[in-house]
Amino acid sequence: MLLYILFITGFVLLIKGADVLVSGASSIAKRYGLPDMVVGLTIVSFGTSLPELIVNVLSSLQGQSELAIGNVFGSNVANLLLILGVTAIICPLPIKRNTILTEIPFSLIATLLVGFLANANLLDVYPQLHISRLDGGILLFFFALFMAYIYNIAKTNKDEIIAEEPEPVLSVPKSLAYIGLGVAGLFLGGKWVVDGAVSMAQSLGLSESFIGLTVVAIGTSLPELVTSAMAAYRRNIDIAVGNVVGSNIFNLLWILGVSALISPLPFDVVSNSDIVMMILASTLLILAMPIGKKNAIDRWNGVFFILIYIGYVTFLVMRG
Repeated sequence: MLLYILFITGFVLLIKGADVLVSGASSIAKRYGLPDMVVGLTIVSFGTSLPELIVNVLSSLQGQSELAIGNVFGSNVANLLLILGVTAIICPLPIKRNTILTEIPFSLIATLLVGFLANANLLDVYPQLHISRLDGGILLFFFALFMAYIYNIAKTNKDEIIAEEPEPVLSVPKSLAYIGLGVAGLFLGGKWVVDGAVSMAQSLGLSESFIGLTVVAIGTSLPELVTSAMAAYRRNIDIAVGNVVGSNIFNLLWILGVSALISPLPFDVVSNSDIVMMILASTLLILAMPIGKKNAIDRWNGVFFILIYIGYVTFLVMRG
């Protein structure tokens, strides 16, 4: 019973820790005059991806590689289908041309890159599939390219993202305290979630990969869900969509890259079905826009996304 209490408490700490950390970091960014676009595409996306990062780093350090990979893949599928589905039901999501032509394809390329690196040894006589430290370095290189892209559009579109209601700027000591509390909450919450997930998987006879793809993935995606849903409610569509797409890129390139550098991640060939699902979800996102009105993800698209996600989870349960 104590294990389950700590597991649930860990999720609460992850979500609240990410929220507090983003608040503190955003206040410092605004105080020193950083553009809202930089804050939205870096601090918000990175902050909502921190639970995945903490869970993966701890999983890698403890040798729980299946949980680390399953968490990233499951979180990305949840972001594209569950979170965008819920967000579109709250408010239809018109997507800007720049996002359609650059950011979503970049996310798709990142998925294909991870799939290629993970399966590079598939044709060997005795294939040992894994994401090596070298692969981790390659992923981080492409992440650096993505950050350079963000910096470039931040310079050329300095005032594009404007919050409808300006957030209060905290004092520097209070901002630093928020950041410290957020990091502490993320670390402790991540440890409890990883320990609980592994123990539950063992006690229920389920694989770490299944727990990572479902329970842990949905739990660590809650910050993205809350952030995008609130942004959609306030009609701040750019942040709602950019948060999801940006978080997916962070997950694949930054989080998997760091995790692989800490410890090479053995890759099970069955996880290729999850990569295919990420590719399918990204493709559906691209196809949904010309079908909807004015390049928007409509409410019926959102319902369709959620139904596909339910089907995917059902497939995972059958796969075990």
